[in-house]
Amino acid sequence: MEIELLLEAVFRKYGYDFREYSKAHVKRRVLSRLRLSRIESVSMMQHLVLHDADFAALLLKDLSINVTEMFRDPNFYKAIRETVVPILKTWSYIKLWHAGCSTGEEVYSMAILLKEEGLYDRTQIYATDFNHHVLKHAKEGIYPAELMKKYAKNYQDSGAKGSFSDYYHAQYDSAIMDASLKKNIVWANHNLVTDSDFAETQMVVCRNVLIYFNKELQNKVHGLFHNSLVNGGILCLGNKESLQFSEYQSHFDVLDKKQKIYKKKYR
Repeated sequence: MEIELLLEAVFRKYGYDFREYSKAHVKRRVLSRLRLSRIESVSMMQHLVLHDADFAALLLKDLSINVTEMFRDPNFYKAIRETVVPILKTWSYIKLWHAGCSTGEEVYSMAILLKEEGLYDRTQIYATDFNHHVLKHAKEGIYPAELMKKYAKNYQDSGAKGSFSDYYHAQYDSAIMDASLKKNIVWANHNLVTDSDFAETQMVVCRNVLIYFNKELQNKVHGLFHNSLVNGGILCLGNKESLQFSEYQSHFDVLDKKQKIYKKKYR
């Protein structure tokens, strides 16, 4: 009950709606913030959210989902190369919506893949997230250099056609993504819970985000993706997510059951 009131306060004061997020996810993040900030109760946290903008920003960051990495789940990118790229090549122009892009690692991964497949120059990527802080980070494209070894391994496992080091510049302890990868990416604020769909999209990527939503919200977002895709468009979900039990399941054919890649049916 106290957490529900806290989420209601966040929504009414700041417009960010976590009320249909998974209860387990929200509870875990709220209790973690409670410990880290040494706050005695959720009721006290509610007071802080309403009267302390800095604390509210901290809590919003906690409730955001920012777990990602370059070429995360390499077999997903391998499936994109082998199964989806031949379909994308049939379109003269590709509009790709990467929803819930977090700090951008997977967006740059897709840009690299499309570049290697000769598709990047005719692709516009719209990378969106509701969190302004992670979008700023994503747009800068600067990541810890110490992670590059792991990312290079993911890249090679994904069916790479080049050298990962060609796509970033090392500077002190950082790796800066190459400017050529950024030219066709538009970073934008978009809230899957409250905002509307994108029109005429050939591909939607939204991985490991919906697992934090309850079933009703998942279904609503499935509808958002369905309405955003052209007929024959591609929907990529995370390997822990699916359209099973969604009212939109019958609107898609399965392209890769394991990687949860779907194709919107022609109607």
